[in-house]
Amino acid sequence: MLWLQIFAVIVFALYFFVLRPRRGGKDAPPLVLESPVFPIPVIGVIMEFFKSPNTMVKRCYRDYGPVFTIPIFTERLTFLMGPEAQSVFFKSNDDQLTQQGVYDFMKPVFGPEVVYDAPKKKRQVQFQSMANGLRATRLKGYVAKIEEETRRYLRQEWGDEPGQLDLLKSLSELTILTASRCLHGEDVRKSLFKEVEALYKDLDHGLLPYTPFWPDAPTPAHRRRNWARKEMVALFSKVIKERRENPSNSDGTDILSLFMETKYKDGTPVTDEQMTGLMIALLFAGQHTSCLSSTWTSLFMADDPTMVDRMIKEQEQVLDGDMSKPLDYETVGRMEFLQNCMTEALRMCPTFIMLIRKALVNLPVTVTRGGEKATYVIPIGDQVVVSPTASMRMKETFPNPDTFDPDRYAPGREEHKIPYAYLGFGGGLHSCMGQNFAYMQVKTVLSILFREYEIERVAPTDFPSCAYEDMVVGPKEQCIIKYKKRVYKDA
Repeated sequence: MLWLQIFAVIVFALYFFVLRPRRGGKDAPPLVLESPVFPIPVIGVIMEFFKSPNTMVKRCYRDYGPVFTIPIFTERLTFLMGPEAQSVFFKSNDDQLTQQGVYDFMKPVFGPEVVYDAPKKKRQVQFQSMANGLRATRLKGYVAKIEEETRRYLRQEWGDEPGQLDLLKSLSELTILTASRCLHGEDVRKSLFKEVEALYKDLDHGLLPYTPFWPDAPTPAHRRRNWARKEMVALFSKVIKERRENPSNSDGTDILSLFMETKYKDGTPVTDEQMTGLMIALLFAGQHTSCLSSTWTSLFMADDPTMVDRMIKEQEQVLDGDMSKPLDYETVGRMEFLQNCMTEALRMCPTFIMLIRKALVNLPVTVTRGGEKATYVIPIGDQVVVSPTASMRMKETFPNPDTFDPDRYAPGREEHKIPYAYLGFGGGLHSCMGQNFAYMQVKTVLSILFREYEIERVAPTDFPSCAYEDMVVGPKEQCIIKYKKRVYKDA
């Protein structure tokens, strides 16, 4: 029958052009072709991956070892698990593994010729400008601003009376307030913050699980995302114009001021649209990491009173017994236990499931499995992936990986110093340039919050689980806490 022939042709074409796994050669890593979760030829692997990438990656590590390839439609995702395999990912330069093209789905958010969409020379200048804006000399001036914003927010939103709230929502609001003050400047924070916050939410909500595969899908969320970026460009173009006409509008310490002075190597300035995209990129990276790490750190500590006691004792030490003493950069830097708590929270609940590069060359990787060495060759064109969520829960790297243990980073253990084991802020050539800002921001906020309030988790009864199905890994459930003002014995 004709309709059966047509159907067969369609099925064959679908398989050949969309579903057929691309082979990688005789030395390529093991190819995952079967799924015990969905025992369906070809598409079962894809279904398992989209159901829970984190769970599947852990399963494949058990079944195939530290290097394996998961075929997703016509793409090959080659995963590197554990410090030995991951070293290849973090040591390779941009001519071997590139970010170019991997994050194209972010172009509608950041705009054209911004970060990963920019040509290499422009991207280098943009990254260098970001790095300059996050140097210690600038961070020193941010602590007082973050403290001022934090204390104002807590007075207005938490107050002096006992109460109950969603900790994630509250810290999300506080994080964007403090980030805007440091990154965007006084004029944006005082006059335009509500507009920036609303537009940011539309941009953020435009990132959905299907966005990387269909970034221009005609959905309401994508339409709001596109509109929000245009409005953000208009808003910051106005700010930039007013600053140039009235330099006193800014004290010059924010990163927007730095971008306004930046020029590419050919002498052309960074455009207003590109500056807006860079501000969005910084806000995205900082908001997700700082908001989530401060939430997870608070929840883990609140679940163990001994952790809070140790943290408060450290505060008394670094503040010389004056618990209302204003903070400065050096004092925040001495909060080692609080930093270890944040580091451990990021190990257990990292922000992103996957970090991805594209192979531009055939890339050999040698790993140990069962006491024997094996060498694979990752073929050109593979998406090469490390998974912080799966890798940092490997017992081979971090003993008792499901236990919150900030002392694993203390002198004598220092488990994070194993090269390419700890991935809370990436690593190697592409480690997160904003990690010092994130530590400073989160430690400043939590130092004030825990000195001012006692908090206790109310709901859910069990500790919140990680939402591994989302693009950005936060708590799956609401994080309801009750709080009251902290009273000191000598008060």
